[in-house]
Amino acid sequence: MSKWLLVDGFNLAYRCFFAIPALTRADGFPTNALHGWVKSLWRLADQERPAGTLVFFDLGGAQDRLALLPEYKAQRAEMPEALVKQLPHIKSLTRAMGFAGVERAGVESDDLLAAEARRLADAGNEVLIVSSDKDFAQMVGARVRLLLPPPAGNAKSGWRVLDEAGVVEKFGVRPAQIADYLALVGDASDNIPGLAGVGPKTAAKWLEQCGSLESVIARAGELEPERFRKPVRAQADALRRNLRLTTLNLSLPPLSDAERNAAGRVRLEELLALLEELEMGTALAAARQRYEQRELF
Repeated sequence: MSKWLLVDGFNLAYRCFFAIPALTRADGFPTNALHGWVKSLWRLADQERPAGTLVFFDLGGAQDRLALLPEYKAQRAEMPEALVKQLPHIKSLTRAMGFAGVERAGVESDDLLAAEARRLADAGNEVLIVSSDKDFAQMVGARVRLLLPPPAGNAKSGWRVLDEAGVVEKFGVRPAQIADYLALVGDASDNIPGLAGVGPKTAAKWLEQCGSLESVIARAGELEPERFRKPVRAQADALRRNLRLTTLNLSLPPLSDAERNAAGRVRLEELLALLEELEMGTALAAARQRYEQRELF
């Protein structure tokens, strides 16, 4: 059995961008996210020592979900221009460092990551999903866990593993119920409206009693508090739509051999040239120390 790291690329990129004060090259080109990106991937690789690392980037591909809810993710602010400028270099550095960069037009990266996590786990591998996105809690199981970044303002606490028991402790429901839970409470990050007035405790209680969203709808006449019985019946179709939005698509075609096999192939000359071009001197010295004495594949 091998261990694989599956990284939610934009989730980590945003974190690196906002975690590090503004850094620039001599000509003013921003490099703050790039510094954090390189350090984070190296730290994760050293901590977990995976057989391979796949980093998933989003090219945009929410058409199926937009057809269900035109307002899906509509509230999100535009990516900061300074981060947009750094994204091509983030992707280039990722591949040069020996971590496979995966992106597919027309497919949301969350779905692509989730489908690959399931495929690897079903084949007997251990999978760690690197993301703070709560949607991925539905993937947690015997061979899949989440690797959460340190809380804001407490970087020294380190990355934290969230297993099945951790999901129950954090959300009050089992991983298999996370999509149902989000359908009830809503997901502000994706602009998915929940049932008005229903919070985490109420949703968790209903799912503990009923097991699933469909059962909650079927047993609406038994729900407590009583004031929610009529709204659940009236908004049953909207709740079912929510469930389709919050459920990750695990039926996507598998990654190609080229996509998966890129993991682990360090391209040292390219990496050193990129770091020199970006004037990332500390990372350049660290890369030389890290790779030059190793056999490269």
